[in-house]
Amino acid sequence: MSRANYTFTSESVSEGHPDKVCDRISDSILDALLSEEPEARVACETFATTNRVVIGGEIGLADQQKLKQYMEGIEDIARDCIRDIGYEQDKFHWKTCEITNLLHEQSAHIAQGVNSSDNKDEGAGDQGIMFGYATDETDALMPAPIQFAHKVLRRLAEVRKSGQEPRLGPDAKSQLSIRYENGEPVEVTSLVLSTQHIDESMTSEDVRELVAPYIRETLPEEWISDRTKWHVNPTGKFVIGGPDGDAGLTGRKIIVDTYGGSAPHGGGAFSGKDPTKVDRSAAYAARYLAKNVVAAGLAKRCTLQLSYAIGVSEPLSIYVDTHGTGDAEAAAIETAIPKVMDLTPRGIRTHLGLNKPIYARTAAYGHFGREPEADGGFSWERTDLAEALANAM
Repeated sequence: MSRANYTFTSESVSEGHPDKVCDRISDSILDALLSEEPEARVACETFATTNRVVIGGEIGLADQQKLKQYMEGIEDIARDCIRDIGYEQDKFHWKTCEITNLLHEQSAHIAQGVNSSDNKDEGAGDQGIMFGYATDETDALMPAPIQFAHKVLRRLAEVRKSGQEPRLGPDAKSQLSIRYENGEPVEVTSLVLSTQHIDESMTSEDVRELVAPYIRETLPEEWISDRTKWHVNPTGKFVIGGPDGDAGLTGRKIIVDTYGGSAPHGGGAFSGKDPTKVDRSAAYAARYLAKNVVAAGLAKRCTLQLSYAIGVSEPLSIYVDTHGTGDAEAAAIETAIPKVMDLTPRGIRTHLGLNKPIYARTAAYGHFGREPEADGGFSWERTDLAEALANAM
């Protein structure tokens, strides 16, 4: 049986965090290719440091002329990302930073195991394990610590980019420790926020005074009390931020991207990968299924694992754990899942509509716990499978 009384901590990082700058560039390159060719193959990695961005990896389009054209536009995509995030620092500016494009065509040996043919279903793009998780402790069916750590930073980004708080910089991190009582989140015991600021004269106390109203309006009022410990810019000034302050790399914030440590992680990153890569698409499918298990009332919490082998279309295993909260046997849920969703790579992409340019928006503030969007963005957050799943039991 799960513990009922405990404190759990999760962190988030802003869109201006060096790793998230890289995720944004990689996913924007992916979107650009998918907008022209839904079956584009992309495995794009980005590295950023002082005054420099390096982009590498593999891409593939059936139309070689289009591929050449997009290779020529990669630099502009990167600069647009950096500008939108808000970097205009002396040593990291969207206009002047040096950008090196080392992208090349996808390996034919990888493609041969992934591409479908007349007598062979499309296989998984790699081996691996993927986890999905859902819990009824928030409306989004996400763990409260990571959900609200994201919300704090999204709110600060809104007021920064609107011009309401021009003294804030793009780079920031948040961390919330939330106390649970009888399995429900009831109190923030400590709150950590480190945010870049443009005004060099600002002290930690000044920054706290600036951000506190936005934090309070983001969190449930009853969660903040005199007992809550605040740590805002605890080391002092934070003026030099982003890749000038610390190097960034695509795919280095996998716990921030998922469940904040509340659930297992298979180890594969998401950003810069097209949806034939099951690291991404099957992790989305696992979240979708876990969320629908909870939405169907089959459990209050659900962890779901999928596993794949490169070149093999069907998952090797499906595992469900309802953590003692289930109204149905986990084994029965495992049996029901393949009845309601095709979990081959193509089946996942078709069911969730993943061959679309919907990925740049996932690069910050989490891939999960977001609202499904009209153009198909965050389709894995829908709960439209709940009834079918319950009926298949």
